[in-house]
Amino acid sequence: MTQAIRTVSLVRPRRVAVAGVCAGLANHLGWRVSRVRVCAVLLSFCGGAGIALYLWLWVLTPLGETEQGAPAGVRRAAPIAGMLLGLAVVAMLVAASVETTALPNLGIPVTIALCASAVAWTVFVDGRDAGGPAHGSVVIRSASAAVLLLTGFVLLFSSGGRPRATTAIGAIFMVTVGVGVLVAPFVLRLWVERMGERAARVRETQRAEIAAHLHDSVLQTLALIQNRAGPSSEVARLARAQERELRDWLFAGTTPAGDDLATEVREAAATIELDYPARIDVVVVGESTGPNSAVLAATREAMVNAARHVGGEVSVYLENSAATLDVYIRDRGPGFDLDSLPADRLGVRESIVGRMSRSGGWATVGRGVGGVGTEIHLHLHDSASGG
Repeated sequence: MTQAIRTVSLVRPRRVAVAGVCAGLANHLGWRVSRVRVCAVLLSFCGGAGIALYLWLWVLTPLGETEQGAPAGVRRAAPIAGMLLGLAVVAMLVAASVETTALPNLGIPVTIALCASAVAWTVFVDGRDAGGPAHGSVVIRSASAAVLLLTGFVLLFSSGGRPRATTAIGAIFMVTVGVGVLVAPFVLRLWVERMGERAARVRETQRAEIAAHLHDSVLQTLALIQNRAGPSSEVARLARAQERELRDWLFAGTTPAGDDLATEVREAAATIELDYPARIDVVVVGESTGPNSAVLAATREAMVNAARHVGGEVSVYLENSAATLDVYIRDRGPGFDLDSLPADRLGVRESIVGRMSRSGGWATVGRGVGGVGTEIHLHLHDSASGG
């Protein structure tokens, strides 16, 4: 009877001591983790083969799937950055003690390498560790800078202030690296912000060039189509809608965010134009005011009536001052007399006049300028404008 061969994919676990290479390899081979770790240590003495193999598997071996309910990322148990910093402190003590002898001071490059490794670990490894401390990078970076600066100053003032030439050069380099570790994040942040501002300026310039080109070609063509076709035609409606969409795309971010009355009126006008053969031009004068449900609803009803029963050109003029808010909706139709409408026609009486009266304002319906068309005037005092 043939025994089935146990096959396990080579993946690194999410909970690891250092990188999870030995644990993943042990699970794949069916060995104990301790045996794999001993083999890795022994291979390290064979010309560094164990270290090279460990790093190679760390880079190429994928992570296993995240457990249900567990945070994404790797949760590392061993404080590698802290251990490297501890070794850097030991190397610092060795560098200070060896300076009094005639031996080469190898503690200087070792201290620099360990401090740099600790900082690099917190930035490139622990920065992606879900279980890492929130301020671990700042702590390790500050401690590494302190070790480098302290070692550099101690070596500079060793031997009665007359250290060996190699020691002095190494100490100055350590001080320089220590200062660089402290200021590097701020310099990097400024560089990133500057690059972001530069990219934003480039995008703005490109957008302006595109807008100018389209304004001289496509937008003018759409405007010409609207003028030639007439505001009540289907072609003019489509051209108007395309023109508005193109302008919104070109000038995105240059208009209000939609939390004021003027923007809501413009959006309502754009929606009405898609349903009725009318062209609604909205003009706003004065400071922007917050959204007002009563004025917006009455204005929308007036625009719908003008677009449905008259069509063609409809103008909306919104004027806001410190004390009052006025909205004028004008069309170019035959006009009508509010008093002559049947009693059951409550659209204008209740949706416009009644709504404004209940909100503390008033509305009038009359002839337009020169007796042409209809003009609906909505008025609201400042004391009632918060509704």
